[in-house]
Amino acid sequence: MIEPAFWKDRRVLVTGHTGFKGGWLCLWLQTMGAEVTGYALPPATQPNLFEIATVGQKMASILADIRDPDQLRTAFSRHRPEIVFHLAAQAEILPAYSHPVETYSTNVMGTVHVLEAVRQSQGVRAVVVVTSDKCYENRESGQAYRESDSLGGADPYSSSKGCAELVAAAYRSSFFNPVDHARHGTAIATARAGNAIGGGDWSANRLIPDAIRAFVDKQPLQVRHPAAIRPWQHVLEPLAGYLMLAEQLVQQGASFADAWNFGPANENAPSVEQLLDALVSLWGDGTTWKRDHKPHPHEAQQLRLDASKAISMLRWQPRWSLGSALRMTVAWHRAHLRGEDMAAVSRQQIDSYCRATSSAGMA
Repeated sequence: MIEPAFWKDRRVLVTGHTGFKGGWLCLWLQTMGAEVTGYALPPATQPNLFEIATVGQKMASILADIRDPDQLRTAFSRHRPEIVFHLAAQAEILPAYSHPVETYSTNVMGTVHVLEAVRQSQGVRAVVVVTSDKCYENRESGQAYRESDSLGGADPYSSSKGCAELVAAAYRSSFFNPVDHARHGTAIATARAGNAIGGGDWSANRLIPDAIRAFVDKQPLQVRHPAAIRPWQHVLEPLAGYLMLAEQLVQQGASFADAWNFGPANENAPSVEQLLDALVSLWGDGTTWKRDHKPHPHEAQQLRLDASKAISMLRWQPRWSLGSALRMTVAWHRAHLRGEDMAAVSRQQIDSYCRATSSAGMA
């Protein structure tokens, strides 16, 4: 269960708070009264959720690089977080082909620097390292991957996320071993989520943001891999999982210091073509898409996650269907185009999700 009272006045540090998922997480934490500190580079796109929804207005915002260990240590020393969500990353597959060194240095050594800052701090009780569903060795079998399956990656981005998982596991075993939790008091877990969609994402080379841009410009969307299958889910779904996981890391400690999948139900893993047909129908205005036949770097064609562990142990469950997730995404961007108060719109969507989960017994 997500317990708002647990988060009231709780000191939380979020790396990557200027990004899409980090911004939504900070807004949610703020609604529950947490004392939030963010650490990240400036927003990578214009426009961006961080500025449009005034994410930084009710939190301490540090604009710095996770590859700078001195800055990180200073942030930890000054703000003394009890809980750390590590989301800062180079989060795109295609840019990783162009900038593999930056991708590895950010996703691997950035994780090392964050965990080293935790190790040198006092009072950090829980760390959730957010990696990716791409961290698995994807054999294109169509099977839903479980946390015990092999890590890997056929491209620099996916490989870097597998490496980040190994870094977190090594720090957990070496410095924060669950067997000795009573002594050190820190529990580290990793979270692997499906393809998050929602309002406020303007990343390049990502399906929904590319579609919104094309629809707004009244241009047909060019699609690289229409037959690809991905575990689509609204961004609030995995964030709910991260919050529930952090609560259990603090309250139960060692027994939840592990890797966790947060993915949609099987029916929410359609092809790109099926998702776009639904999105086109919701957006209207004569929007359309077509296949881009130019050659592109390799991307996995099938990817599914098995979230049964989180469902059984955390009592987490995906609550919004893919149709609901798409409707919320379209509603957010339509509201933005109308010039509405996007901080209020975002909080309303968080409240709507919380009501849905409350009625279903998850929160």
